[in-house]
Amino acid sequence: MGESVTEATITNWLKNVGDKVEIDEPLVEVATDKVDNELPSEAGGILIKQLFDKDQVAQVGDVIAIISTDGADTSDSVPVAATLVAETVSSVEVVTESNEIDPEDLDKNGPSGKFYSPLVRSIAEKEGIGMNELESISGSGQGGRVTKKDILLHIEKRGSAPAALTPKTDVEATKANAILESATHVHIKGPIVIPNPGDEIIEMDRMRKLIAEHMVMSVHVAPHVTSYVEADVTNIVNWRNKVKGDFLKRENENITFTPIFIEAIVKAIKDFPMINVSVSGTTIIKRKDINIGMAAALPSGNLIVPVIKKADRLNLVGITKAVNELANNARNNKLKPEDIQGGTFTVTNVGTFGNVMGTPIINQPQVAILAIGAIRKVPAVIETPDGDFIGIRQKMFLSHSYDHRVVDGSLGGQFVRRVADYLEQFDVNREF
Repeated sequence: MGESVTEATITNWLKNVGDKVEIDEPLVEVATDKVDNELPSEAGGILIKQLFDKDQVAQVGDVIAIISTDGADTSDSVPVAATLVAETVSSVEVVTESNEIDPEDLDKNGPSGKFYSPLVRSIAEKEGIGMNELESISGSGQGGRVTKKDILLHIEKRGSAPAALTPKTDVEATKANAILESATHVHIKGPIVIPNPGDEIIEMDRMRKLIAEHMVMSVHVAPHVTSYVEADVTNIVNWRNKVKGDFLKRENENITFTPIFIEAIVKAIKDFPMINVSVSGTTIIKRKDINIGMAAALPSGNLIVPVIKKADRLNLVGITKAVNELANNARNNKLKPEDIQGGTFTVTNVGTFGNVMGTPIINQPQVAILAIGAIRKVPAVIETPDGDFIGIRQKMFLSHSYDHRVVDGSLGGQFVRRVADYLEQFDVNREF
């Protein structure tokens, strides 16, 4: 499902209980925060149990279905469990008699709205842990969910101190702020808003909920700092106007400003490679490849960030083709899981909406993101050997947000200044 994916939503079962399933036949449709996928079965047999209902969220590692591999729909058959895993689309593992994964006594959703996986509920039942005690366990999983490690640690410490019960009031606020509790280890509650007469209540769709969680997590994990630079892109505007017709005829592609901006960003990353890193605890991971994510709009109005892999190995024509292909696939809902994975730096064009600048939120686990503002004609002082004069220039703002844990102001500021330098030094006579 992707290197940073921790959960997926079951969107549709393609097989019902009792149906025959062939090897590699699509079994279930799942969705992450960005992409929908079909999970093929890695075993043939009869589907005897679905452990998650439609629209429920499964964690990576959860068993989601059981298949009878001898073709019989009986409890005596040898079962195989379909497991949601991170690095591949699906996987299977043999389930022994001692692995009771479907407890019946504990509800899968607690009073606070927390979801408990079959494995966690099975351990709780064996250890005599009731729902009230289960609710008191602080979860380290996505959205504050209790993991196997959490419950085993609780059992180890059980009896050393009385369990503190989670308040049963403000349930909706607790659910909405679970990601805050997970990221900060502090109980933070958002306001409970009472609608007024005539107000319209709109439920967030699945993607918007996941985007919201991801953004809140990023803000609480990384202290954000934003540096701004204004760049004169008159040469770029003039060059593009001059070559766009010939470019379309020769390459059968439209050339936009985005590939030119990405080319400058890649050059600057080569000059300042510590921008191209990730943070894991107290460890800094310096990325070898430069994979540029670019925010693109989906038909639903949500944003997605497809990734141009190894952008440092592409020339301007190659970057243009990659940008256009990914943007078209995003608009047509044809992006594949690998298209949105592995980004090391993100660029977002807020100028598309007429904005001159912004303060973008870092796309974790990256440490920086650059927002490109609208290009505007403005009066500017132009220096010449014969003196200074006022002229009309095409200018834009660059807004660089970065993780102040590992990117100091000097590095963050120098980087965005270097991007602007490359844009301003663009050769108006350049061949493509």
